Amino acid sequence: MKLQIQDINACHPSAPPGSAPAIKGMSLQINSGEQIALIGPSGAGKTTLLQVLSCTLKPQQGLVSLNEQNPWQLSKRQLQKLRGQLIVAPQVPPLPPRQRVITSVLAGRLPAMSLLQSLKSLFYPVDIPAAHMALSKLDLPEKIFERVDRLSGGERQRVGLARLFVSPAKLWLVDEPLSALDPTRARLAMSALTDSAQEKGISLICTLHQVDMALAFFKRIIGLRDGKIVFDLPTEQVTPAMLKSLYAQYEHELLGQPDRELIEKQFERTTPTVVVNNCR
Repeated sequence: MKLQIQDINACHPSAPPGSAPAIKGMSLQINSGEQIALIGPSGAGKTTLLQVLSCTLKPQQGLVSLNEQNPWQLSKRQLQKLRGQLIVAPQVPPLPPRQRVITSVLAGRLPAMSLLQSLKSLFYPVDIPAAHMALSKLDLPEKIFERVDRLSGGERQRVGLARLFVSPAKLWLVDEPLSALDPTRARLAMSALTDSAQEKGISLICTLHQVDMALAFFKRIIGLRDGKIVFDLPTEQVTPAMLKSLYAQYEHELLGQPDRELIEKQFERTTPTVVVNNCR
């Protein structure tokens, strides 16, 4: 799916009236099949941008285009159809606690189902092999018939990501997919996401605080700060100096300690490892 925004201003949905826009005068074009990592400090506007691209947040000004359609000029039915071509994986997936994992995973297909099919799927899952394959990509196949409330936080996050693999969507919008995962499973999840998107020709846009993961798995990096694009470059052109500048006022948050010398060494590495925890 091809996306374009031009001169967008938008406020975060939870912001009180009169608040400054979370993204300001932003323009961006993303071609079909591209895989892009959005990085930047807390409050940079990453989540707000995903909400604009998912057609759930109408900007205050500017143009939004998905596959050369302005979602806010469509009828309600046409907008619903357009939204059916994308899927959003939030940082905390909204999984009903008493629901079985298989049902939660196959919910990724709901936009392509009729009402009767979706109701039937709640009681009789229609494609157990597809759900098993999706969970296997994330090292979670044994949980397929468990209830969601019996899973750990990291397992729930992986169930939310597994929905992507069964979805018919052509655009994946993923918000902080690694926040509850250990390093080994984080790499497994990123590999599964990027490999699957590439195989299917799906556009993937992922917000990340783990800059090392962004550099390792994505070919295009967009750095956001204060609601604006600081850089938009192929990964090989993103330098440690750019990253240091992007996070200049947030170094203590990035590394969990205030020692200036250690911070300097961290950003002087050829491929820096920067991890931010508990940020939005």
